[in-house]
Amino acid sequence: MKLAVIGTGYVGLVSGTCFAETGNDVICVDIDENKVKRMQNGEIPIYEPGLDVIFERNTRQGRLKFTTDLASAVDHAEVIFLALPTPPGEDGSADLKYIMGVADDLSKLIKRYTVVVDKSTVPVGTAEKVHAILAQRLDEELFDVVSNPEFLREGVAVEDFMKPDRVVIGTKSERARKVMKRLYEPFVRQGNPIYFMDERSAEMTKYAANSYLAARISFMNEIANLCEKVGANVDSVRVGMGSDSRIGKRFLFPGVGYGGSCFPKDVQALAKTAEDYEYDFKILKAVMNVNANQKHRLTAKIKSYLGENLAGRTIAIWGLAFKPNTDDIREAPALYLINDLLEAGASLKVYDPEAMDNVKEIFGDRISYAKDQYEALVDADALAIVTEWTVFRTPSFDVMRKLLKAPVIFDGRNLYDIEIMKDMGFHYESIGRDVVGALENAQ
Repeated sequence: MKLAVIGTGYVGLVSGTCFAETGNDVICVDIDENKVKRMQNGEIPIYEPGLDVIFERNTRQGRLKFTTDLASAVDHAEVIFLALPTPPGEDGSADLKYIMGVADDLSKLIKRYTVVVDKSTVPVGTAEKVHAILAQRLDEELFDVVSNPEFLREGVAVEDFMKPDRVVIGTKSERARKVMKRLYEPFVRQGNPIYFMDERSAEMTKYAANSYLAARISFMNEIANLCEKVGANVDSVRVGMGSDSRIGKRFLFPGVGYGGSCFPKDVQALAKTAEDYEYDFKILKAVMNVNANQKHRLTAKIKSYLGENLAGRTIAIWGLAFKPNTDDIREAPALYLINDLLEAGASLKVYDPEAMDNVKEIFGDRISYAKDQYEALVDADALAIVTEWTVFRTPSFDVMRKLLKAPVIFDGRNLYDIEIMKDMGFHYESIGRDVVGALENAQ
């Protein structure tokens, strides 16, 4: 099939590339000329494991192209995917200006029957709004608007797209349903379902799924914080809970809060939708409040040990991306920690395998950037671990002890065994577990 994907962020680029991988002829559109030129030259503007291989193959074989020319892409396409940003407004609502702007452009360009697909995460009722804009200039026989939310996890997005748990498609049109079924059949050959529903239900499904996962994270962070108070071990609690088939083992790891491009924005947007419909969504408000506080959890632990005034102190930070296997730092807990520690007067030395350049754009020379994880430790008063990259899971603790000014670790992801930390002589504080106090308070 001939497809156009408008927007080449994480969702758009992964979607376009994966559709090309199953034999479709895909044109990706972006208004950023420099970005388009880079992709035309074979450069991928994001870090996503596995994307480089299929990107190279499909551009080389001519199935995946890039342009700034929306008109030519529309003229080419049977199906047009809108994969555009929907940033939160000041009131928490999703800003639809990019979606609506492109919809208006499409109303001037579509000349034959085309399926227009909302791939972006959008509030309930957006498909109807896009339909209304298109209908201002187009005969309704010339188009259908479909909601097809993405469920991609950054870091494993290619696998998620190629082997989806499910595909959700919102449409009341039998014509559009047939087109979308044909398009997605290669991805569900092992029997994973395609769920057809109305547009509003599809839009709500995306928000409900992400908000529920965010709620699990905040709940476990609350349990972890309570474990610290009562002397329980959250790792044991997590295993005991997760073995219950009604609960399951996923999304039960405590930490320093969720971040990224989806959970913070989507939870906020669903709460705003509830407010717009005069419904008091109390659980979502609590989820957001817990997460906001959890992002400062390591700061509190560091200050409790080293003192409120961190002038003259150097803190090493491992992990800047909001999660492993991505360079995405949107709403990353590390950004909050960096700001907190800078405000307290600390000097910072940071390392992340992929997200360093993105952090440099924000903090510049206010912090130091290490070439590897160990360089960040040299003469540091403590190490803070914020992102659970695999490379941080089994470091040389002997080397760490030699490089750190004092063997002090604040672990926001519970990477290390408490008994090993005790045996190695570290002062080690994690989330929801006992403090290993190898040293007296360092204030």
